Amino acid sequence: MLGRQSTVASSAKILNAGQHSFGIRIGQNTRIEGELFVFAHGGQICIGDWCFIGPGTRIWSAAKITIKDRVLISHNVNIFDSLTHPIDPIRRHKQFVEIATRGHPNEIDLGGRPTVIEEDAWIGAGAMIMRGIRVGARSIVGAGAIVTKDVPADVVVVGNPARIVRRLNNSYESINGKRI
Repeated sequence: MLGRQSTVASSAKILNAGQHSFGIRIGQNTRIEGELFVFAHGGQICIGDWCFIGPGTRIWSAAKITIKDRVLISHNVNIFDSLTHPIDPIRRHKQFVEIATRGHPNEIDLGGRPTVIEEDAWIGAGAMIMRGIRVGARSIVGAGAIVTKDVPADVVVVGNPARIVRRLNNSYESINGKRI
């Protein structure tokens, strides 16, 4: 589902292996230039209003990924809510064979945990957000950061693993009379 005045670049990919209509929802005035992928056995991607998903970015869901309003996600970012492959090598090989021969399996446990990026967050180029993470409102994830723990609101995180390097002043400008 694509919201009013939202656009999907010709280079973007929207892949719904589950083929269920509720799998991917994009709010209003949002621009998608990356890849959105929902696994066949389940998953959901919900993107809010006025968001940007940069080129080369991959957002892959086997559980649920929520990106709230006014989030900017730069290029070559990876956001996951699962392991994407089983840990057990025999099950991992079985999954690969199924993908290669029949497509993504309809039944598989990939350890999915919901991932949330809250309002007004900014995710820098090449960052990686792992499964089950919450990035707090107005926070900035620096370029190349690997986020393995929740990020509180109003901070800047950098590094591998990502760590807080700065707290942001929470007196922001307003848009349409609302403090952001």
